[in-house]
Amino acid sequence: MIEQIYTFFTIDMIYLWLNIGVIPFWIILLFFPQSKISSFFVSSIFPYFLFGAIYIYLLYYVFIQDYDFLNNFNLYLGIDELSDLFSNSSFLILFWVHFLAINLFCGSWIVKDSQKLNISKIIVFFPLLFTYFIGPVGIFVYWIIRIFFAKRVSLYD
Repeated sequence: MIEQIYTFFTIDMIYLWLNIGVIPFWIILLFFPQSKISSFFVSSIFPYFLFGAIYIYLLYYVFIQDYDFLNNFNLYLGIDELSDLFSNSSFLILFWVHFLAINLFCGSWIVKDSQKLNISKIIVFFPLLFTYFIGPVGIFVYWIIRIFFAKRVSLYD
């Protein structure tokens, strides 16, 4: 059974399914942020359980291909080493799962925080869209909006 899964879920296939699979979560966050569907599917552990399962599978997948995990620490040595790591498809897919999960988590946090501060979902739409495409910029834009609605500047919550 594991052999059938292994032959079907190649890195290219997982990449395709990840990119398609994350879209419904973001559609729910963008258009239905206050719905029960959003709180059950996006703001719960469900998507991160899926990302975690995919990540564990990928770790197994690259481990049996004799991937050198210690080589990942070279990314701290310089930009050239980071570039070399991104040329490896095994590292790249692990990074991509990491990136998608963190962006979705940030989007979920934005929705929950905006609901707590009674910020209109129309105003939150653009920071969410930015977070989906260019994560840190979306969080920054939301933080600027948040300052006006919270009427205070706080470094922590």
